[in-house]
Amino acid sequence: MDREAEKKKYRTGLICSLSCSVLWGVLPIYWQALRPIESSAIIFYRIFLVGVVCFFAALKLYGWEGIKEPLREKGAKLKYFAAGLLITANWSIYIWAVNADHVIQTCIGYYIEPLMVCVFGIVFFKEKLTRHKLAAFALACGGVIIVLLHFMEVPVIALSLAITFAVYAAMKKSVQVPAMLSLLYETMFLSPIALVVILFMEARGQGALGVGQPYQYVLLLIVGFCTALPLGLFAAAANKVPLVTLGILEYISPSISLVIGIFLLGEPFDLIQLLAFVVIWIGLVFFTMGEYRESRKKEQDAKE
Repeated sequence: MDREAEKKKYRTGLICSLSCSVLWGVLPIYWQALRPIESSAIIFYRIFLVGVVCFFAALKLYGWEGIKEPLREKGAKLKYFAAGLLITANWSIYIWAVNADHVIQTCIGYYIEPLMVCVFGIVFFKEKLTRHKLAAFALACGGVIIVLLHFMEVPVIALSLAITFAVYAAMKKSVQVPAMLSLLYETMFLSPIALVVILFMEARGQGALGVGQPYQYVLLLIVGFCTALPLGLFAAAANKVPLVTLGILEYISPSISLVIGIFLLGEPFDLIQLLAFVVIWIGLVFFTMGEYRESRKKEQDAKE
């Protein structure tokens, strides 16, 4: 590939990654726009509609045989079912937290998440423990301790988001299928259950139809698209830019959500919380610098 084509590929990847981060960052506005629809109803609609969107997208991209082929691998169905439970738990905690006015705590969770993924890599996959990873994780723990001492309670939402995604990422390490197929497999086992629950809730007047406005029904119907689009952009970016660049750009998402939580949604944010975020941000600087140096070293070694 010539230099100009490489530059074009990188620019495309950068645009995809930035678009993905911005979309994920502004999602709290979308979820809050669905209130007073219950979070439980939103969660089940999301599971079902993501399955529908991914099925038709995968059918167009890979065909029926292309969808079935990866599922023939031994243990694949169980693996995807377990991964589906984990990512559903992660998204469910996130949606509930946003609609319960805990956007800032979700930001803490998504700042800690990449550090937690590193810890899982070190513990379960014997990946190298470097000084910058250790420093970053120690500072992230420091930020959590500050929150714990200030509020005298464990930041359950933040830790739950970070841990469920870290376990999910660890499971996905052995999965080598395109993102759209992977998301389809993770939702296809849960979608029929979600549809039954939706019909039951609507029949009892506890779903979306009894409390929402017409424009909210439209918003709810595109929840599958709103979930699949940023994932597709992320997958496209992953093939075009270095993973270090991708990881750094991921911090844009919780940063946007933090600004939205403070200035648009008016969530309380005091100096102690700011101190906790500053400690976590310093950890992320260590993490980012270390990952960048490692990436450059690998590139130089490959050229030699």
